[in-house]
Amino acid sequence: MNLSFKKELRIFALSLSLICTGVFAQNNSVNPSLNKNVSNLEKTKVSIAVGGKNLFYYLPLTIAERLGYFKDEGLEVEISDFPGGAKALQALVGGSADVVSGAYEHTINMQAKGQMIQAFVLQGRAPQIVLGYSTKNMPNYQSIADLKGKRIGVTAPGSSSNMMLNFILAQGGLKPSDVSVIGVGAGAGAVAAFRSGQLDAMANLDPVITMLTQKGELKVISDTRTLKDTKKVYGGNMPAAVLYAPIAFIEKNPNTTQALANAIVRSLKWLHNAGPSDIVKTVPENYLLGDRALYLEAWGGVKEAISPDGMMPKDGPDTAYKMLTGFEKDLAGKTIDLSKTFTNSFTVKANQKFK
Repeated sequence: MNLSFKKELRIFALSLSLICTGVFAQNNSVNPSLNKNVSNLEKTKVSIAVGGKNLFYYLPLTIAERLGYFKDEGLEVEISDFPGGAKALQALVGGSADVVSGAYEHTINMQAKGQMIQAFVLQGRAPQIVLGYSTKNMPNYQSIADLKGKRIGVTAPGSSSNMMLNFILAQGGLKPSDVSVIGVGAGAGAVAAFRSGQLDAMANLDPVITMLTQKGELKVISDTRTLKDTKKVYGGNMPAAVLYAPIAFIEKNPNTTQALANAIVRSLKWLHNAGPSDIVKTVPENYLLGDRALYLEAWGGVKEAISPDGMMPKDGPDTAYKMLTGFEKDLAGKTIDLSKTFTNSFTVKANQKFK
C-alpha cells in the first residue's frame, strides 16, 4: 500500500466520522427527548393495559408506541390489549399491569370502592362512543323506551361504552337491568356480531360505528364523537381516555410517570399536525378493518375528540361524576374527592418540553 493511498484512506475515514457525528447531532436537535438524561427513572419497564387498542379512543397510545416516543423517554413499555376497559382495569387491580390506558370514569368508581386511582394525562376530550340500533332487528324504533328487553352490545360489561349506555337508558326511564348487555369487543368481532343479528343495538366506537352506519345497518341514537354532541349529551366537557394508575404508583415513580405523560403529550401534538396519509402509514394494518378509505372517513369525524395538550378540562371531573350518579348505585351516599382522581402537574411539564 503506497503512502498516497494511505493518506487518501485516512482522509476518507476522517470525513466519514465527521458526517456521522453531524447526523447524530442533527437527530438529537430534532428529537428533544434524546437530549434528556433518562437515568433518573425509578422504573424503566412499565406494563400498560388497554381495552380495544385499535380504537381511535386510544390512538395517542398507539402513536406513542409506533413512533418510539416511549423509548425516547427511556421506557420499555409492554402494552396488553383486552376486550374492553373493565378488563384492563381488572389487570391493574390484579397486579398484572402498572398503568391503564382507559376511561377517566374508572378513577371515580374505584375511589367509591376505597381504591385511589389517579389519571395523569388526558388522551381524549370527547368519549367518541355512539349508541345505535339495528335497522334490521328494530325497523320500527321510536325512542329509548323501545330498548327495553333488547340485546345491546358493548365493548365489555362495565366499560365506558356500558356506562354511556346506562346513562342514555336512564334518560329514557330505563334501568341497566332492563336490557341484556353483551360484550362484543371493539373490532371486527363487534361488526360480525351486529351483522349476524345477535344484537338489537350497540354502544361502540369508531371505526366500528362508521363501518355500520355507512351501509345503513346502524342508526344513531346518541353520539359523542364531537365536542358539540358530547356537551349536548352530558351537559359539559366529558373526559374520555386517560392514562391512570394507583396514586401509590405515581408517588413512588414520579419520574417514570412524567416520562409516560411526555410520550402521550408528544403523540397528541403529532396527531393534531398529521395528515390522513401519516395516520394510515403509522397504525397497524389491522386497525383499518380492511377499508382504508372508511378508516380515514371515521378519523375525520373524531379528530377533534383527541386532546390537543393532555390537560383535564376544569369541568370534566364534575361532568363525569354527574353522569355516573345517574345510574351507579355504588356512588349513592359516597363522598368522592374529585381532586384526587386526576392531576395536571405531569401534563403541564410535558407541554413545556414539547412546545
